[in-house]
Amino acid sequence: MDRRRFLQTAAATTLMTSLSNKLSQAKTASVPTRVLGRSGEKISMVGLGGYHLGVPNEQESIRIVRTALDNGINFLDNCWDYNGGERDGYRQKAFLMTKIDGRTRQAASQQLDESLRRLQTDHIDLLQFHEVIRDEDPDRILAKGGGMEAVLDAKKQGKIRYIGFTGHKSPDIHLKMLNTAFAHNFTFDAVQMPLNVMDAHFDSFEKKVLPLLLEHKIGVLGMKPMGDKIILKSKTATPTECLHYAMNLPTSVVITGCDSMEILHQALEAARTFKPMASSELSALLAKTDTAARKGEFERYKISHDFDGTYQNPQWLG
Repeated sequence: MDRRRFLQTAAATTLMTSLSNKLSQAKTASVPTRVLGRSGEKISMVGLGGYHLGVPNEQESIRIVRTALDNGINFLDNCWDYNGGERDGYRQKAFLMTKIDGRTRQAASQQLDESLRRLQTDHIDLLQFHEVIRDEDPDRILAKGGGMEAVLDAKKQGKIRYIGFTGHKSPDIHLKMLNTAFAHNFTFDAVQMPLNVMDAHFDSFEKKVLPLLLEHKIGVLGMKPMGDKIILKSKTATPTECLHYAMNLPTSVVITGCDSMEILHQALEAARTFKPMASSELSALLAKTDTAARKGEFERYKISHDFDGTYQNPQWLG
């Protein structure tokens, strides 16, 4: 080999090695972590939505979960009524959250024990009351003989570590749940709610509920950053813009549904590239989404029963 060809080959080899190393580092760079409210627990700033793992086949779901965990996503969302409760292992790496629908002590206890069995674990890191979407839900859950009694007993037994609730219907119902708990001398560890570029304009959890959570150092679990992909149909924001907007809020984690490896890598890249948004950038994004958001048509979980599993199956409430 002559000198010129040798130098060209060496230079090409060096360039390819450099590119390979950069790609390898990009793939293995861990997702940044945030603190879950006053608990002090460090969780990944993006979390893996549980419902969407039922979309691909079982082997693909396992691959998504393992890839997420290997890349630093440690917050796993699940629910007693999601897809028969199937979930992959890697338990030691995961901060595992699941939800129950039971409003009565009996129903809540039964669903919790079933969740532990399905998840093949002896404890759940965060247990949440699911779909607090009715005005009567807070009183039912916190009443004598209500679901909270079962959950507090389970915590004493070491079956769960933290307690929260979720809902997607109305910020006013979230406020009622929080205040009803305060009246019973109880403060939730975490609360899950929609936080996205549309919510900011319409019946907003961000404006009504978020300040109270921060005041009481309650972990903020943002969900539906793309409104279950419906927001993307408005053509007003890209997936990365949606994720970055939710990450720009004081969220402990942004939970996003990943039903394919492509969507998972999209979430990983958004987390790794996130930087606090400048006020001009934030204003421009909100201006783009303002008109589309005003009637709630891209947040159907607020204005319809399309997303209400317990509406379709009231027997789950007990």
